[in-house]
Amino acid sequence: MTRTPVLFSMLLGSLLLSACGARAGDACSGSGYQCASEKEALECRDKVWRTLPCKGGGGCTESGNTVSCDMRNNVDGDACAASAEGSGLCTANGKAVLECRQGTLVQVKLCSVCTMDSTRVTCQP
Repeated sequence: MTRTPVLFSMLLGSLLLSACGARAGDACSGSGYQCASEKEALECRDKVWRTLPCKGGGGCTESGNTVSCDMRNNVDGDACAASAEGSGLCTANGKAVLECRQGTLVQVKLCSVCTMDSTRVTCQP
C-alpha cells in the first residue's frame, strides 16, 4: 500500500509565529507552529493553540523558520497537524498504518509488515 509522502520527521511548517509563552488553548491568529517542549508542538488552528504530540526519538525541534515533529511513536487518536492531512505513517510496532484525518491520527489498515521511507508508506498484507 502506498500513501502520500511521509517523512520520519513530519515538517509542520515553514513559518514560526512569535508566540513566546503560548500554551494549548490560548488564542492565536493566522497559522503556524512552535515547539512547546521536547515532546510537544503547538499548532495555531482555528484561532487556538493546539497541542501536537511528537513521541518519536527526534521529538520537537526548531531550526531556522522550520518546526519538525517526530511522529514515529504516535498512536491512533493522537492529534496531527493540518500540514499532515492525508499523510500516513506506520505504527511503532510496524503492524498498521495511521493516517491524519481531520486533525487526528486514525488507523486505516492492518499489515503483516508496515515500512516507511522518505516518500511513502508500504503496508504488506
